[in-house]
Amino acid sequence: MAELLIVYYSRTGGSRQMAEAACAAAHEEAETRLLRADKAGPEDLLNADGYIFCAPENLAAIAGVMKDFFDRCYYPVLGRIEGRPYAQMVCAGSDGENAVRQIARIAQGWRLKPVQEPIIICTHAQTPEQILATKTIPDYELEKCRELGQALAAGLSMGVF
Repeated sequence: MAELLIVYYSRTGGSRQMAEAACAAAHEEAETRLLRADKAGPEDLLNADGYIFCAPENLAAIAGVMKDFFDRCYYPVLGRIEGRPYAQMVCAGSDGENAVRQIARIAQGWRLKPVQEPIIICTHAQTPEQILATKTIPDYELEKCRELGQALAAGLSMGVF
């Protein structure tokens, strides 16, 4: 059975909700593992057939814990996961585009295949209080994450990717 790995990091809950929504829908189609970035490693990437990376954008960049995941895993899997499908989701206060670009560059280095446009969910958090507050992602936004998880898992199960 195909395995989808969802790696995420979340400090205020937004990215966690997005990853959990994708995971819940993906479970219907394929074996799915949901791992926090600080708990995921090279072996997890090697054992999976496809990936969803989900992170917040902090200071116009991917969150440090997510960057650490990529730093720890990059060279150990380089040349060993080429061609595998991936998608990404970003939780941002205003933009999210730079985090998307960073993840796409890392995935390009691994020669992963993007299979869906990135999802950026904007919380519009602009003040220190809003930025640090626990996030609640609306259901209509989480539906996009569920659709992504289900589609990627279904594609893996059917051998489309």
